[in-house]
Amino acid sequence: MTKLLKKMHSGHSFVFLLAAATLWTMAGCRSGHPSDAVKQYIYKIENRYPHDGQAYTQGLFIHRGQLYESVGQYGQSSLRKIDLPTGDVVATYTLPASVFAEGACVWHDTIYQLSWQERTCFLYDTTLRPVGELHYDGEGWGLTSDGVHLIMSDGSSILKFLNPADFSEQRYLNVTCEGKAIPLLNELEYIDGEIWANVYTYDYIIRINPGNGKVTGVVFMQKLLPQELRTARTDVLNGIAYDVATKRIFVTGKNWPILYEVSAVETRN
Repeated sequence: MTKLLKKMHSGHSFVFLLAAATLWTMAGCRSGHPSDAVKQYIYKIENRYPHDGQAYTQGLFIHRGQLYESVGQYGQSSLRKIDLPTGDVVATYTLPASVFAEGACVWHDTIYQLSWQERTCFLYDTTLRPVGELHYDGEGWGLTSDGVHLIMSDGSSILKFLNPADFSEQRYLNVTCEGKAIPLLNELEYIDGEIWANVYTYDYIIRINPGNGKVTGVVFMQKLLPQELRTARTDVLNGIAYDVATKRIFVTGKNWPILYEVSAVETRN
C-alpha cells in the first residue's frame, strides 16, 4: 500500500495501534506454544533479477510465463509487462494522475487492477488494452484469484471473495494467527491452495488457509535486500508472484532494485 505517512492522515493513533497489534500477534505466532499448526520458514534465494528501483510495487503476478506489475503513487501509477530476465518494461499502460494503483491479478485472461481510494477496479486484456471497469466500497489493497473468485484485501484482517463478473462479495475470511486477527493484509498471491500475503510494513509473508482464515505459516524475509542496495527511496517488502508452470516464487519490494526468486525452507519453532 501507500507509505505509512500517507495512510495516517485520517487517524494516526489507529494506524499505530494496528501496527503494534500485528507485531504483538506475530510474536505470539513465533512463541512456539501449542503451535505446530503455524509453521515457520526462512527464505532461500534461488535467483536474482533486475527490477526498476523507481517502481512502487503494488501488485505482481505471472500469467502464461509473462510477468506483470502494478505500480502505485499518484501521478506515477501504471500497469506493466516486464521481461523477467532483464527487468525491462516491454509494455505499459499509464493511469490518470488522479488514480493510485494497487494490487492486480488475472482471471481468465482478464487483468484486474485495484485503486486505493478511487473505488474502481480497472480491467485489461493481456496486451494491457483497457476493457472495462468495476466498482467497490472501501479501499483496495491486494488482489489475487483462486481460479473461481477474486480475493481482495483492504488493509484490515478481512479478505473478501468476489465474483469476477460484478465484484459482488460471495464470502469473507477473518485472517487470524493463534486466534488473534492479523490486520494490514496487503499484496496477495494464491500458491498451491494457500493465500500468501504481505503484511504492510513487516518483513515477513504469512500463509493462510483459504477455508478458515487461519495462518498456517510465516515466511521470515528479514535482510532479503542487503543494506548496500538500500537508498532513501527504498520502501517495504511488497509483491509476490507465482509461476504455476515452473512452481517458482518471486518477491520484491517498493522501489527495490532486485526481484528475487525464493523458496521457503521450514525451520523448527
